[in-house]
This record gives sequence, structure tokens and C-alpha cells, in this order.
Amino acid sequence: MQKFADEALIEVSSGKGGNGCVAFRREKYVPKGGPSGGDGGKGGNVIFAIRRNLRTLAHLRYQHSFQAENGHDGEGRERNGRDGKDVVVPLPPGSLLKDPETNEVIQDFGINDEGNFVFLKGGNGGWGNVHFKSSVNQAPRKALPGKPGIFRRLKVELQIMADIGLVGFPNAGKSSLLDKYTNARPKIAPYPFTTKIPNLGVLTFGAGKWASGKNTEDSRDIIIADIPGLIEGASRGAGLGHRFLKHISRTAALIFIIDLSESNYLEAFDILQQELNNFSSELSAKKRLLCGSKCDLEGTGEALKKLTAKYPSEKVLGISVFSGLGLPELAAEISVLVNYTGDTR
Repeated sequence: MQKFADEALIEVSSGKGGNGCVAFRREKYVPKGGPSGGDGGKGGNVIFAIRRNLRTLAHLRYQHSFQAENGHDGEGRERNGRDGKDVVVPLPPGSLLKDPETNEVIQDFGINDEGNFVFLKGGNGGWGNVHFKSSVNQAPRKALPGKPGIFRRLKVELQIMADIGLVGFPNAGKSSLLDKYTNARPKIAPYPFTTKIPNLGVLTFGAGKWASGKNTEDSRDIIIADIPGLIEGASRGAGLGHRFLKHISRTAALIFIIDLSESNYLEAFDILQQELNNFSSELSAKKRLLCGSKCDLEGTGEALKKLTAKYPSEKVLGISVFSGLGLPELAAEISVLVNYTGDTR
């Protein structure tokens, strides 16, 4: 079982503030000392921290509740209580915090989010009786309790961060392309629905090279996402790919992989585009490129010509992962789609 999780329900609580203290000085030769009760410590905060080494929400399967420490009570001799420790919840980039009842987005940790986000602040500590001394009340027996913490239930969703999303029917060749271009090693087999979870790979483009594995001064890493194959009706829940469509919502562009050896290759793009539009009009409006795959097979050359003729307004390329045909040209087009020119000025 592959440990991929893109949704989780969690409970978070900030810490309660410590109580103020009622105390009086009791020292030799000072029979009637004044108030000396210290303040309570502040409760701990609930903090969400982006960790770029995380790729899924699998860690939230094993811990659903996060409780910050309560502040400590004040003590005599005007000693304030210690502040409660914060609780830190690590999340991968691209995570969303939502209200589980209304599905309203509370916080979106997009690609530029760094550092820590204080979601819930801990309660303030209560005052000790030293604060209530006055000219008419030299021995106050009053202290304040700490303020309570805050409890929230949250839905956490993950939308993986990628520059390019690969879209296509099952067994169209998306995983093979990802394997060829990047160091990702998705499962590849000659039957549908081999990919059951999204896969990410990094295409290093620059200095006239792709997949060189080296970061030269004028190179750039382009992240490619391969989601499980779509079938007709995916936007209504059919097949495996529907629940992963959200993972290509943040991509700069999409590449439609169309298997030219299949009988329905001329209808494939229309069906895929309709499924994306049914799921989200923003997805279907993204920059895109049509890529006819398996061009090493007999008859696919003519099929590529027909596909290009049917969509004169679309950019159409033919590739073969097996022979390497068209792969450098596709890599160059990918760099254009993500607005990368190799110019480092």
C-alpha cells in the first residue's frame, strides 16, 4: 500500500494561560509584607510550518490532535509562571486549511509561503495580586485566572506544487515520459491504471540540455506532475483520476498525452478537455500543448498528421519515449510554457 494522503481531519488547541498567584512577602523582620503573587505564563500557540521535504499528509494519519502546552501558574516572590510550549504542525507546500463544515479556505500555503504561520494564539496569563495593590488596599487577595485557549477542527487538503501537469487516458504514456525526463521512477506496465497516486519529477532544463541532473548557472528545475489517467465521466467520480484533478490546479500549463495507437485518438483531446472543464473552468483554460505519443508504432505518423489537422490552433508534437523521437523538442516547448528562456540576467 503506497502511503500517499492528500486529505486529513485534525483538531488543534492553543494553550490556556496560567493563573495569577495570591501571595504575600513573609520575611524575617517584615511581619506585614506586601503582595508578591506573580503572573501566570502565556499559553502556547498553534503553529503551522511548511516543510519542503514533505510530499504528502501521511503523517497526519497517525496524529490527529495537536495540543499546545498550558502556561504555568504564577508563584510567590513575584515569580511569573513559564510560558507554555508551542505546538508545531508540519505541512508540505501546497497545503490548504479549510473549515470542515463550510469548506471555506482559511489559509492557503502556496508556492511562495515560507516559515511559520501562527494559527491560534495561546491565552494570556492571569495577573498576580501584586498588580492590585493600592493606597486603600495594601493586602489584595485578588488574582486573575489565565485566559482559555482556542480549539478548532480543521480539514487539511494538499494540492501538489508543479509547473507542468500531464493529462491523458490510462496507459497513454504519461508515466513513461516522466520516467524518461526525470529521476522519478513511477510504476510502468502495459495495462491501464498503473498510476494510482500522483508522481512528481524534476526536469533540469538549461545550457541546451534536459534531464542532465546538473544545476548549471543557466539551468532551471521544472517540476512535472503525472496524475492517474482520466476516463470519460472522471469529473463525476468515475475512474481513479477524478480525486487527483485538484493536484494540477496550481500548474502553469498542461500537456495532453494522446496515444496515437488507440482508435479514439481524434476524440481524446475533446473528452479530456470536457472533463477538466466540468471539474473546473480554470483548468480547461490553462496554457496547454497536445502531445501524440508512441510515434514509433506503425500507422502513428499518419495519425499525427490527422491530429494536427484537426486542431490547427493548438500546438501539436509527436514523441516516442522508446526511440527518443521528439523529446528534445518537447522539453524546449515545456520551457516556453513555464516562461523559461535560459536567460539569467
